[in-house]
Amino acid sequence: MKPQRLLDKLTTPDGHKLVLYERAGVWSIRVNGYDLMSSRAHGSEEALATLACDQKHLGANPRVLIGGLGMGFTLRAALDCLPPGAQVVVAEVFPAVVRWYREHYGHLTGHALDDPRVSVAEEDVAESLCKAATQPFDLIMLDVDNGPEALTLDSNQDLYGHSGINRLRAALSAEGTLAVWSASPDPPFAARLGRGGFKVRTESVRAHHGRGLRHAVFLAERR
Repeated sequence: MKPQRLLDKLTTPDGHKLVLYERAGVWSIRVNGYDLMSSRAHGSEEALATLACDQKHLGANPRVLIGGLGMGFTLRAALDCLPPGAQVVVAEVFPAVVRWYREHYGHLTGHALDDPRVSVAEEDVAESLCKAATQPFDLIMLDVDNGPEALTLDSNQDLYGHSGINRLRAALSAEGTLAVWSASPDPPFAARLGRGGFKVRTESVRAHHGRGLRHAVFLAERR
């Protein structure tokens, strides 16, 4: 078996250790020793995009925000679904992750960051939401954590509470949709979305295109 290579690492502002590994052409990112994502299992990240983009009201020129670049599988799937006139903003809080994508594994998703529809904002997704007051998004996809209760950054907790849900709703157009990836179902989060002015459904998706672990995608349409 080929040895695992440590390619790069960083410490987040709140002290978490984010590490990039590669073994035999498979890349993985771990936080504090736990797998955050892997290029071997990305079916549910792609399902996040395909489910979210299956909205009849998106139109010909939708504005889309993707929170979290990761390994680019959500972005790639979104670009494959979205029309040529779409504008896609990818908010990635860690500049190193953008660099890892460009230097190590961007080929896995056809170098999606080079698509002319895409712009990268190296900032917390919360900052991107604040900027949406004058230009709301038609679709927001969040894949910045392992779910509302399994956070990459401690500060992300605000995204999933009442104030964060209010900010998300305010950043959407009148018929906009929010889609959130989670490692597991979270009924309390779904309930908060409902109380925050969304019509919500939770989809069960597989990590390996029809097999493997089940993950959850929350689809929330603004009411």
